[in-house]
Amino acid sequence: MSKVKSSAIPHYEILYIIANKYSEDEAKLIETKVNKVLMDRGGKITFNQVWGKKRLIYPIKGFTYGYYFLAEFDLAGSLLAQVDKDLRMMNDVLRHQVVVKKIKTAERIAKDKKIADKIAARGLKEEKAVEDQAKIKAEVKKKIKTEVNLKELDEKLDKILETNDLL
Repeated sequence: MSKVKSSAIPHYEILYIIANKYSEDEAKLIETKVNKVLMDRGGKITFNQVWGKKRLIYPIKGFTYGYYFLAEFDLAGSLLAQVDKDLRMMNDVLRHQVVVKKIKTAERIAKDKKIADKIAARGLKEEKAVEDQAKIKAEVKKKIKTEVNLKELDEKLDKILETNDLL
């Protein structure tokens, strides 16, 4: 996504929907307007992505389809409320959502990798434990089966020995 950012300015992600009453070319022009709003307020756009025309889950202002756009930008936190107000005032934008985007540093990525490795190792240990339990169960079943057979043999021998027909 975004490449490099300074730690002093927060990083945000915005997803917004433009009504499908516009053509794709007109939607691109509205995207330019939204980007201009962000830049006029002192924002620096680091990433843009067009998701295209998609069906909405529920109708918004009578529209069942909309053009989805995603952008990442850096902006001082105090100016975010003004950007939000400007976007709410735009009739072309059906809905928008701005969230703080946390960028992973190299340290965080390394820490996440260590955690993932620990989870994978734990998973391997659990798989081995399950295999060991299955082997033990199989051995116990085999032992029980042989014990049952020995008991049956003992009973048969006792019956044979108890009869007087042997002499």
